[in-house]
This record gives sequence, C-alpha cells and structure tokens, in this order.
Amino acid sequence: MCEPNVVGDWQEYDEHAGLRVRVHRLEQSEPPRGRDDAAEGLTYFSVRVTVENRGERTYGIHLEDGQIDVRIGPDGESAFLDWRNSQFVEGFDVYPLRRATAVLYAAGPEAALAQVDVQIQLRVDEEWTGRHLWAGGIGLHESHGTHTGPGCGVAHQVSTFLRDQAEEGTA
Repeated sequence: MCEPNVVGDWQEYDEHAGLRVRVHRLEQSEPPRGRDDAAEGLTYFSVRVTVENRGERTYGIHLEDGQIDVRIGPDGESAFLDWRNSQFVEGFDVYPLRRATAVLYAAGPEAALAQVDVQIQLRVDEEWTGRHLWAGGIGLHESHGTHTGPGCGVAHQVSTFLRDQAEEGTA
C-alpha cells in the first residue's frame, strides 16, 4: 500500500478480476436503533463500504467485524465501533454486475472527526485480500474519480503528508 485511497475512490483487486471496493458516504449520522451507552459524549458517524463485481464470475465475499478498522484524529486512535447498529456482508455471493454494501456506525470526539482513516481487508472465496486504506474526514468532500492532475485535491494532500512523515522518520 503505497498511497491511501481517498474516501469515494474505487480500489481494484488484481487477484480477483473485476472485483473492486470503495469506502464512501462518510458523514455525521445517528444510528438507526439508538445510541450505545458506551458512546456517551461522542459524535456518531457512518461510513459505507461497497463491493462491486464487474467481472464474469460470482465471488463469495465476507466483510465482517474485525475486517474493518476505523482510526480518527491526528494520532490515529481507534474510533468506537457500534457493532449492534452496523450492517455487515457475511457470506454473500456477488454476481456479475451486482453490488453488496456494508454500513458501519462509529463514534468519536467531534474534534477528531476531521481526519478519519478506514482500513479494509476483504475476504473473497475464503481467501484474504490485501489491506487497503481510505483517508477522509467529516466535512471533507469525497473523491469521485475526477482528478484533473497530479497536484490536485485531498489525495495529493494526503500523499504529500505521508511522504513528508516518512522522510522525517528516516532523517
């Protein structure tokens, strides 16, 4: 994983022809079945993870708890994950030209939600894929794959920041 995806970007899987995933619709949102008592004083948000099959064969996918990691704020602390309200994709066959979407509800201090990182490790036909990261934040616009050049948008800002951090670590 050289550079993270930006929330809204699609990530293709080379080892599974036509299969791709994206993290999108990162937004402040209350859970449908009420707040968890453990999240008192925290701000809820939701994020969607969509798996799409543009290939010619059916894939059995799993996207459950433990395969999604959400980190918030500049220190990358773990967000509170509300498993009771979240909806996962567990053992679902995604046929060609079909999609499956998981909806995750999480919470954290409001000041930390300007920076949200979501890491996904999908399981396809009982095999683990590589991990992929999406970077975004509440209040930032997500990518729609319409970058106009190498120096534009949040993707470039995230890449530059990570490159600068790596250079500081080696100096």
